[in-house]
Amino acid sequence: MASDGPSIVSHTSPYRAGRSLAIRGALTRNLMLIAGLVLVAVLAAGAIFAPLLTQYTPESMDYMAMLQGPSAAHLFGTDELGRDIFSRSLYGARLSMSVGLSAVLLSVAMGVPLGLIAGYVGGITDAIFMRILDSLIALPPLVLALTISAVLGTGLVNATIAIAIVSVPTFARLIRGQVLSLKHLEFIQAAESIGVSSPLIILRHILPNAINPVIVHASLAVGFAIILESRLSFIGLGAQPPASTWGSMVQVGFQYLELAPWYPLIPATMIFFAVLGFNMLGEGLRQMLDPASRSRP
Repeated sequence: MASDGPSIVSHTSPYRAGRSLAIRGALTRNLMLIAGLVLVAVLAAGAIFAPLLTQYTPESMDYMAMLQGPSAAHLFGTDELGRDIFSRSLYGARLSMSVGLSAVLLSVAMGVPLGLIAGYVGGITDAIFMRILDSLIALPPLVLALTISAVLGTGLVNATIAIAIVSVPTFARLIRGQVLSLKHLEFIQAAESIGVSSPLIILRHILPNAINPVIVHASLAVGFAIILESRLSFIGLGAQPPASTWGSMVQVGFQYLELAPWYPLIPATMIFFAVLGFNMLGEGLRQMLDPASRSRP
């Protein structure tokens, strides 16, 4: 009986057969995913290759060219210190997108294990974990992020931690729901019946079949994290001078809205396109990874 066990478990996972072929086919006809990838890739390329795309550094000041409008010399104009806004926008993309990605990765690293343990173990462990997470969800995201940032202090690192903590309950509850729907299926019970350890069941059988919604939500969460970082920087709890993020540029540029309307408008537009790109990417991933979406013509 023991020798037959592994073969039973290894062939009963419901979503693995033909997954690669279905995903490749969905990718070729998924315009939403392609558009999101292109938009995110363009912004990422601008951030990575910023030194090649502009002759100015983000800190270069020219007091003879303060608050100048867009021109051949300064594509997006200049700020109150004569710094090139195009350059600061590209370098700001590095920080803003890095904060967004780092915060989401950190929240996934914290939230997914919590949700896996709570959902699989159940009982008092599940109840304790969920009540703690519910207490975090009860607060509006911005209020919770402000509270954590105020405790930790200003700066991008602390802002990243605050944004990550805000998103942990969502990922934990999402993966927990998947675990609850999977752990009573036959292939999980078969693994338990032959004595496979709980950590191995979670990592080998439950997590691979529960991760798709997490991937989709993570791509959407990056856009949310960028917005939240912009809000924190806008009120002075995020990036500190002379560092430039899109949020801090909007905050300073808003003071010169009447004299230089392009100043806050340009970084705000960058935020818009970044959030749009990650949202389109998330929706495209949902269509590709959702079996119901793949089965529709």
